Amino acid sequence: MTKLAFGAYPYLLGFEQLERLVERTAKSGNEGYPPFNIEQSTARSFRITLALAGFTQDDLSITVEDRQLLIRGRQEDDSDGRIFLHRGIAARQFQRSFVLADGVEVSGATMENGLLHVDLHQSEPEIVVQNIKITQK
Repeated sequence: MTKLAFGAYPYLLGFEQLERLVERTAKSGNEGYPPFNIEQSTARSFRITLALAGFTQDDLSITVEDRQLLIRGRQEDDSDGRIFLHRGIAARQFQRSFVLADGVEVSGATMENGLLHVDLHQSEPEIVVQNIKITQK
C-alpha cells in the first residue's frame, strides 16, 4: 500500500507542517499509562483528565512546546524498609503528549482526588478576507 502525502494533493498548499504533526503524534508511543479522558465542556472548551493515583502536584510538570502539550510525572520510590507482598501500584515516571491545534491554549490545571484536570480553550478563528489587486505586465 502506497502512503500518500499531503503534497500529493494539488489543492492542499502549505499543509506540510500538518503532515509532520500527524506523523509525530503517531510516533509518540503513548502506550496506555496513565489512562485519560478527553471531554468537551463547551463548543470551544475541552478538558483532559488523567488518572494519577499516588502523584502529587510536585511530582508533575505541564509544558507546551511547539504546539505540543507535554505532561510528565516522576515519583520518588518511598519503599525503604517496607516489605510488599504484592505491589500493584508502581511508582514510575511517565510522559503523555497531546498535539494542540492553532488557537488552542491551556487555560489551567487542577489536581483533585488523584485526577489531574487540564483545561483547554480554543479561541474563535479570525475570518480574514483579502482583496488581491491584479496588476498587468
